[in-house]
Amino acid sequence: MKQKQAMIEGILFSMGGSVSKKQLMTALDVDEDVLAYLIDQLKREYKRKERGIQLLELDGAYQMCTKPEYYEQLIKIVKHPKKPKLTDVMMETLSIIAYKQPVTKQEIEAIRGVKCDHPVNKLLEYNLICEAGRMDAVGRPILFKTTEEFLRCFGVASIKDLPVVQEDKVEDFKMEAQEEVKFALDDAETEKMEEK
Repeated sequence: MKQKQAMIEGILFSMGGSVSKKQLMTALDVDEDVLAYLIDQLKREYKRKERGIQLLELDGAYQMCTKPEYYEQLIKIVKHPKKPKLTDVMMETLSIIAYKQPVTKQEIEAIRGVKCDHPVNKLLEYNLICEAGRMDAVGRPILFKTTEEFLRCFGVASIKDLPVVQEDKVEDFKMEAQEEVKFALDDAETEKMEEK
């Protein structure tokens, strides 16, 4: 078993990116239960010892990466700038995509009540979302979904692990959004009257 764990470590280290369960089972010639046991043992070992790496599960795949607490030291060597901060608008757009995926830009705009070209383009640039094909409808709009980078950044193994929004909160959010739209319309109307 120790040799199989060493093989997993070697594969994940060499690949750099994520490797699917299926690929690991094929490479090690083990079934899913044995792989789960081996992965669990490796995760425990990395947590128990003062190690600089961790083993992440990302939607049915595994990746070895640096622990977040060592990021500051890492960027001193690679001179890589810190990841850009996400604005409230970008977080709101990303949340809609995460919970409604696959979703079109038009659907996002219908939920937000405003255009979302800029936040969608930034989220694509940051590799937090990607195109997931096209909707079979007039104009064939692009569908968007979250990426492995999204899972990695937010520390979840799968979109199924995202927090569930309570129904009463959803109603509160809807009321807040309706009030925001009403105020925006009132402001626009006031501006038009002032121009006259």
